[in-house]
Amino acid sequence: MSTKITILREKCDPLLAKDKTLPCTAYLVEYVNEGVVEFDIVLAQKAVDIFDHYWDQYKENFKTFSQAAGTVSPRLWEDPQKPKPKK
Repeated sequence: MSTKITILREKCDPLLAKDKTLPCTAYLVEYVNEGVVEFDIVLAQKAVDIFDHYWDQYKENFKTFSQAAGTVSPRLWEDPQKPKPKK
């Protein structure tokens, strides 16, 4: 995986991209993997980084990507799945 993008959710329901608590730099990516249409939610500073990563991995099976509905600043957003540090 490229260090320029962060995959938040792999092979997920595309409705998860409508979550307004996502950062505004989140994108929904659509691609075909082994004949099945799948979706990922990824973070990236530049859209071209998403394209490069998925094109390198899936070539013609990469379909499209669009910005998710997130409205939170990337600096203030915290991943809810990330384990919290022990005190």
